[in-house]
Formats: sequence, C-alpha cells, structure tokens
Amino acid sequence: MKTADIAKRYLNYFEKNDHVIVPSASLVTDDPSLLFTVAGMVPFIPYLTGVVPAPYKRAADVQKCIRTNDIEEVGHTARHGTFFQMLGNWSFGDYFKEGAIGYAWELLTASEADGGLGFAERDLWVTVYEDDDEAAALWQKVAGVPAERIQRLGKDDNYWSTGQPGPAGPCSEIYFDRGPAYGRDGGPAVDDNRFTEIWNLVFMQDLITNVRSKVDFDIVGELPMKNIDTGMGLERVAFIKQGVENMYEIDQVRPVLDRAVELSGKKYGAEHEDDVRFRVIADHVRSSLMLLSDGVTPSNEGRGYILRRLMRRSVRAMRLLGVDGPTFPELFTASRDAMGSAYPELESDYARLSAYAYAEEETFLRTLAAGSTILDLAVTQTKDAGGTSLAGSEAFLLHDTYGFPIDLTLEVAEEAGITVDRAAFDALMQEQRTRAKTDAKSRKRALADHSVYREFRAQGETVFTGYTDLETSSRVLGVLVDGISVDRASVGQVAEVILGETALYAESGGQVADKGVIVGPGFELDVLDVQKPVPGLVSHTVEVTAGEVSVGAAATTVVDAANRRAARQAHSATHLVHAALRDTLGKSATQAGSLNRAGYLRFDFTWGQALSGETRSEIEEIANNAIRDNLPVETRVLSLDEAKQAGAMALFGEKYGDVVRMVDIGGPWSRELCAGTHVSSSAEVGLISLVGESSVGASNRRIESLVGLSAFRELAAERAIVSQLTTTLKTPRDQLPERIAELTASLKAAEKKLAALEARALQDRVPALAATAERVSGIAVVTGAAGAVASQDDLRQLVLGVRDRLGSEPAIVALGGEVSGRPVVIVATNDAARTRGAKAGALAKIAASALGGGGGGRDDIAQGGGADAAALPAALADVRAHIEATAA
Repeated sequence: MKTADIAKRYLNYFEKNDHVIVPSASLVTDDPSLLFTVAGMVPFIPYLTGVVPAPYKRAADVQKCIRTNDIEEVGHTARHGTFFQMLGNWSFGDYFKEGAIGYAWELLTASEADGGLGFAERDLWVTVYEDDDEAAALWQKVAGVPAERIQRLGKDDNYWSTGQPGPAGPCSEIYFDRGPAYGRDGGPAVDDNRFTEIWNLVFMQDLITNVRSKVDFDIVGELPMKNIDTGMGLERVAFIKQGVENMYEIDQVRPVLDRAVELSGKKYGAEHEDDVRFRVIADHVRSSLMLLSDGVTPSNEGRGYILRRLMRRSVRAMRLLGVDGPTFPELFTASRDAMGSAYPELESDYARLSAYAYAEEETFLRTLAAGSTILDLAVTQTKDAGGTSLAGSEAFLLHDTYGFPIDLTLEVAEEAGITVDRAAFDALMQEQRTRAKTDAKSRKRALADHSVYREFRAQGETVFTGYTDLETSSRVLGVLVDGISVDRASVGQVAEVILGETALYAESGGQVADKGVIVGPGFELDVLDVQKPVPGLVSHTVEVTAGEVSVGAAATTVVDAANRRAARQAHSATHLVHAALRDTLGKSATQAGSLNRAGYLRFDFTWGQALSGETRSEIEEIANNAIRDNLPVETRVLSLDEAKQAGAMALFGEKYGDVVRMVDIGGPWSRELCAGTHVSSSAEVGLISLVGESSVGASNRRIESLVGLSAFRELAAERAIVSQLTTTLKTPRDQLPERIAELTASLKAAEKKLAALEARALQDRVPALAATAERVSGIAVVTGAAGAVASQDDLRQLVLGVRDRLGSEPAIVALGGEVSGRPVVIVATNDAARTRGAKAGALAKIAASALGGGGGGRDDIAQGGGADAAALPAALADVRAHIEATAA
C-alpha cells in the first residue's frame, strides 16, 4: 500500500464520518517559541486551549512536521525521521473517548477492500494511562481488545500536556507487534522496538497547574470542553504496510536512498556504517526539500541553520561514501519525484527550490576545500611544534566558523598521524548548546501566556476598518499590563489594549504597524505597536499619556495620516518593483521577503547573481513608468481558489485563509494576494529610487529603495553633492567620472611612491641595526624598537633584512614597532641559531604575553602583538632575557 494511499484512506474515512478535512499547515509555525511545526497538534493549539473558538466540531488532516532534537538518531533506528507526516483526527467538544477509540479501531482493522488499513486485530496492542479505568474498559467494550493486550503505563508514557499550565489529559497508544524476530514478547511495556507505536489518542480532559516537570504537576479540575487530539505516524504505518524494515525504505523515501547507492557504487545492506549514511541522506534530502517548499532558505541562524545543517550532513555522508562532487541535482530530483504525488507544489516550484539546494551544495563543497587548507596548516603547525594532538579549540573553530564537520577533522588528523582533543571539542560544543538552550528558554519565558487572550478572542474577530477609515470608534474590551489582564491602566504605564474595532493596521505581510493614538473620555494613548498575538485578534501596545483607560470605556483609534500615506506608497511600490523584476528577469524571480515602512521598501527575491547596473536601471524605469501611467489599483475579496484561478500570486512563505484579498495594479500585470494597505492609483506612489542591491544568501538578492518624498529628498541631496563637486573640481557634470578617476589614479600612484620611499628608508636602517648585534653565548642577538611602521609586512622585511645581514653565524633578530597604534614584535632566526634550539614562535609568544595579546608562528619567523604599545620595551627585554637564559 503506497504512502499516499494510506493518507487518502485516512482522510476518506474521517470525511465520511463528518470531519472537516483541513489542509496541512506550513512547517513554519506562527508560534514564536517553536522553530517548526513539531507535531500534528501545533496548528490546532489555539482551538485546543480555547484561545480561539474552533471553526468546526470535528476535523482530520495530514500534517507535515519537522523534528530535529533526535537528529543524531536518524539512520540508526527504524522510526526516527526529521521530516514526517502525522495523520490526525480532532474533536472540539464533540465526541470523546468512546468515539476516538471506535474510529481508530474501525479504520485500522477494516479490510482494505472496505477502505480500511487491514491490520489483523491479533497484532495490535494498546496502552492506557495507569489510572484511566474508563479508557481500559472502552477498549474492551468498543474494540473487543482482550485485557491481556491492554497495558497500563505511567505519566511519563501515557499522559499528555504542553509542559505549561493549561489543558492536559491521559492518552492511549496503539502498537503493532512486528513479531518475534524484532524482540521479546510481552507487549510495548517490555519491548518498544518489536512493538511499534503507530497511533496516539489524547483525551484532553484535565486542567493542570504548578507544572514542575513532565510528570510532576497538579490536576485542579476538568476542562469545561473536552477535546480529542490523535496522531498516527504516516511513515510508521507505511513501512509496516509495505513490509520493509524501516521508514527510510518506504516508497516516498527509498528512491533517494537508491540514487545515493548508484552514485556511490556501494551496496545497501552490506555494511552497517554505510547503511546509516544512506539512510541519513534519504531522510535529510527529503526533509530539506520539504523545508525549502515551505519558504525556509539556508542561513546561519534559526530555521535556516537547521536546513543548512541537514544539507551539509547529506553532503558529508556522500563524501564518506566516496563521492566528492555535486550530488544534489540527482538526489533532490529523486525526492521530488517520490513526493510529488502527495505535494504537487514540489514539481511546479522545483526550479526555485533546486536553485537553493544546488547553490548550498556548491558553497559547502568550497567550504570543505577551504576548511581542508586551514586544517592542513593546523595539523602541520601541531606536528612542527612537536605535538601529537590537535587542540579542541582548533577543531571547534573549524566546525563553528567554517562549517567543517568534526568527523572530517578526525579523519584528516588520523591520516596525518595525530589525534584531536575530542574532550575539549565536546566541552566547547556543550557550552554552545547550553547557551542556545538558555537563549531559547529566555525567549520562551518572555512570551506572554496566550491564554490571556482567550476571553477577548471569544467575543469575535477584531474588525479592521483602516482600508477605508483613518478613525474608528469602538469600546475597550480588555487592558493587559505585563501580560496580565487588569481593569485599567494609568498615566506612564505601558499596556496592551484590545478593542472591538480598529483603524490601526497590525504589522503583517511585510508592512509595519501604523502609528497613531487612541483617545477616549479623559484619556489619551500613544500607540507604540500593533500586533496580532493570536489569529483574528488585534492588540495595541500603548503608553498612557493622559488620564486613565479602563475596560468598557469608549475609544477612538486615530491613524497618523501622513505615516499611513507613506506606508501605503511603500507597500504599493513593493508590488511595482516585484512586477518590474519579473518583467526583467523572468518568472523565476519571486519574492522571498519584504519590509515596507514610510518612505522605504526592502524586497528580497530569488536570484543567484548580482544585478548589473543596466538591469537595476531597467527595473527602476519599469516601476516608475507604471507610476507615470497612473495604473488603477483595485482590491477584491474572494475565495482562495478563485484568486488562484485569476492568476494571483500567493507569495511564498505567507499563510492564507479560505477568503483572501487580491490586489491588482494595472490589472493582471501586478496581481497578488495581500492584506496590506495600498494607494488608489499608481501615480500616488510618487517616485521609486533604487538605492541598493546586495546578496542575502546563496540564491537570494535584496533590493532597497526609497519611495515618494524620501526618494525625492535623496535625489535632491545627490544633486547638491554633484553640484558641489563640479564647483570644487571645476569640471562639467558629465565629465565628473573621468576627472574623479584621474584623481584617484594620481592618489594611488602617490601612495605607491610614498610606500616605496618608506620601505627604502626602512631598508636603509638595516646596516645600523645589524651593527647593534651583541653576542650571547655565540649567538648574534639584535633587539630594538623600529618605531611607527606602515604595516606588519614592512616590519617583517626589516627583520629579515637584518637577519640576512648577519650572515651565517647564529642570529636572532627581534624588532618591535607600532602599526596603526598597535604594538607588534617580529622575531626571526637563521638556520645556525635554530640548530642551537632557538625558535622564533616561542620567542614571539613571550613578547605577546608582555603586550597583553597573543602570538606564535614558525621556528624561523613569527610575530606577537597586543594592545599596550607602552609595553614594547618590556616585551623586547623579556625576549632578550629568555635568549640569555637559554643560550647559556
């Protein structure tokens, strides 16, 4: 049974049983405490907690999920996958335990011919929470499960909560017995490898508080509305139904594994470590493809870092399998073909997705090459210094800064005959993880408890009137101070104010929040921010500047008209630039992010190379021609399907409901789904002036532009500068570039001549410095101050010149100087001195210690530096003292 067929059967079954089929939410969740949708219940949290009223009583879905906390287990077990799909059915105050148990058992055990999944009843076991007598009895009554196949487990296994105060409840899990070949008999309580969990039914019935740990909390009562939350792992069911050993061998994953086998020339099933690598590649390539399809792009932080890590682990695994060149064009194509029937957007959007993947692989392959060079040097220096172990800090630097994998560092070091201080490396990694966890916890603690918004959201959605009105009268539904609902806020306090209607735009879709005030009888509030903390509810963060605002008071939102006008210009200008980009570069140049505020727009788009000056000018001209043509701007509210049929662009990474707002500028020329505020005709934008274009990733570019009056002021300022230059240089405007080029060339020539004179002056000092040499136990020693020098290289050449001047007798030269105000000491030794044990690197470290910095290098030449230039005499004295002490 194909994986897609299992999902189809699931949805068909629940649709027949009066469930609304809900499309999968994005892998990128709105919850700021989560990087990804980590479980099927995440999109339903507002409904399960009661913060937002559920729009349906029953629902079912196939939810895309990503989990990375078990990433090291991927490939080693049958069930750990980074990307997975969770089948779920949900009841919001409708059916409860009996209904959930009945539905699950019927679907699992009904024959395939009847639309079921065809599991034999004898192969299924059940666990229940140890105190849940009701569930245990229902499994026997409703499903006929024998008591000996129902096991009771504790809170750690069979009680669900979010880890926070609020809804919770016992759960019941269904397991499949894979047979004696996979472990001991005795049910899931004895062996959860042989007995594989396939479905978890959560009975959300309790209200908990004082949560001290996963298993330590207080149950303070029952929920007024009991919910059902279930999750069945699609991949787990698939590998059982398809008769394969693990999730990496199912039809949606195995093609990637097989392609990796072909590329490597190795055999799957022949060697354990290679098998793990093949499974890692299959999982990570699929996971990366799905993340890309939901708008995540490779970067060095947050979600982008996780994606980058998955891709680079794939490249590393292929390298360990003997493949050093690019493989993503083969592997990602195989994953697209395997997943395309379930997710058609992978096919239609593959050109964009693959561009990111291929560019990331190419970048990492270059990183590996550069990292190898750095590592080779570190290994050489370690061996030259007589060491047998590469410092853990060096390995961590390679990993953390250059993305060079630790296992590759271990491999290279082993080949060179040295080890790596793995304990020190692991300690540094643990410090980094601890910092990351602390940061994550602090961010999570900083979040307001969203349950505080429940009572306000229950009164309905906040009505936004700002498309047509700049003032709207309403009433205060709630006041929050420090995340706590209060009845009033006074002068000087910062608070959140919830209103029934508002003319103030809440930040979304790249457009920043409106500025303005909220006024009422006896009070005035300065609006600091406007956000949507939960779907459908607008919260105004305000400072009370006069009087006292209280719940129930009349209030009028007043938008800053000038700021709104400029923000509308910037948002409409973003649409114009997007359309101009696509006219110029083609349809593959699509939006990847934007920011619109009064007078300014920032627009990120998918493109793999810098734009030429001519291309930038063309984009700017097309956009400004659209302004000149005074194109009509029309908005329509219609269903998402109708908008797509009309050709509206659903911008990547944005989330849309069933009803959307479509914005046309010039008809279909610019047709996008957008909830932002816009001008009524393109001429109102005024002017667009592109002021910057840069890279924001391997396959992303960023355009920055000033809009309207801000654009005019920028151009006026540039005109004034040009006028000043023409006067100062006595050159016509059209000849300024050539004149400035001439002056620049003259300046560079003068600088070069000056540098040559300074270098010559330094070399002229060589004889005098060499003449200061003093013999210490037969070694000619020169130490002294060179004063201020232009560069470290100049000082180096002076030191080498003095050393060479001293001829073949043993010689050590240590000179100190100041480069841009910072002290530097460079030490050089000749062959004869090195045979006497003199090492420049060791002497440079001594000097650096006195300077309050660091240093080192080769035995023949090295340098040290610091921050305290006044310590140069002491540093040179320390070097000389060490030479005298060791030469004797």
